[in-house]
Amino acid sequence: MAEDDTRDFADFSARLADRVEQLPKRLRQVAHFAREHPDEIALGTAASVAENAGVQASTLVRFAKTLGYAGFSDLQQVFLARLKERFPDYRQRVALLRADAGAGSLSGPLLNGFADAASLSIERLRASADTGKMDVAIELLAGAEIIHLLAARRLFPVAAYLAYAFGNLGQRCALVDHVGQLGREQIGLAGSRDVVLAISYAPYSPDTIQLATLASQRGIPVVAITDSPSSPLARLAKIRLDVEEADHGAFRSLAATFALAMTLAVGTAEHKGRD
Repeated sequence: MAEDDTRDFADFSARLADRVEQLPKRLRQVAHFAREHPDEIALGTAASVAENAGVQASTLVRFAKTLGYAGFSDLQQVFLARLKERFPDYRQRVALLRADAGAGSLSGPLLNGFADAASLSIERLRASADTGKMDVAIELLAGAEIIHLLAARRLFPVAAYLAYAFGNLGQRCALVDHVGQLGREQIGLAGSRDVVLAISYAPYSPDTIQLATLASQRGIPVVAITDSPSSPLARLAKIRLDVEEADHGAFRSLAATFALAMTLAVGTAEHKGRD
């Protein structure tokens, strides 16, 4: 297999389609998992992927080699390349916006585009929100002794806002900021009467997924705000709230996420006030 082919997701999909019916049972199980959870293949460790797929780590290696890859790590690069294609880097995004604006003003189209994306995100949230799930999430948060807030990268400001809001509303909370790579120690302080509120969207932050996994393994309930039923957070969550943010020039809005965060914070305070 040529080097370029090993990094091509379409080539992987074609090879899998040709061979999947001839694969042994366990390898077909991995194939199904790879189709349903490609982002988890990209970002997980061999151990975590094997556990979630219900196979041994050695089965992942056999699966990769059967399709012509050197091993699981080599196959994983295909899924990482797929993620990078879906989410261009920031310089590429700005270049695309400049090209769209042409020789005219850049600020006007930018403002209109981001405002439109925010409005569309809010409308999607209105249309898709499951108020029953939100009520369950609020009840779970209101019953927590401490709410541990977990998010990274572009979603970290949402967790920081929630720390501010919960603090001002009288709810004890802890912001897992992962400063000094101490996230494991921070999440390790969560007790049996606590709840973890974790937020992650594709491409999912490995730190958020790993720390949420540690909490879930200790039996601590996880409330997840994420973007898909196939999110790595989905399998960890006691209750999952999905948000579909619109984008402008590949810069995704956070308008709906902040609206949901405000709903959870104020709803938690109101629920506690009824007790």
